[in-house]
Amino acid sequence: MCGIKHMNWQDIPAKRRAEHEDYQYDRRKFLGFGEASNTWVSVYEIPPGKSAYPYHYHHKNEETFFILRGQGLLKTPEGERTVRAGDLLFFPANSDGAHKLTNLSDTEDLVYLDFDVVHDLDVAVYPETGKLGVWGKNINRVWREQDDVDYYDGE
Repeated sequence: MCGIKHMNWQDIPAKRRAEHEDYQYDRRKFLGFGEASNTWVSVYEIPPGKSAYPYHYHHKNEETFFILRGQGLLKTPEGERTVRAGDLLFFPANSDGAHKLTNLSDTEDLVYLDFDVVHDLDVAVYPETGKLGVWGKNINRVWREQDDVDYYDGE
């Protein structure tokens, strides 16, 4: 990317993801994969009672959230806590950074800025469901850990 990028977050087109009854969000990508060397920046709007993503952690990518509006329930390895507008949250790239954020409101969206330090390849672990996600350039896949095979299987 060359130069400075300047936008009002509300002018960024929102892309909705609503493939599961418990998970839904509108995402406004300010910086997406490939626009900057190691940074993603998005604004997420989560409707009442929904979460953006299941409980997970990353092996490479660190995440920082800034809650802009609303109130949510943050689940971490330390338990659950309420977060609200003005709160900053940092998730390290290891199992201590496991998290899930759910909108607690019955009426208003939970809105937060998601600032991620990203790498060409990352593995996300979903400890409650035994899944692994592999994210990066030209790959976006999820597998169950139980599908583990011997390194030489099929060779």
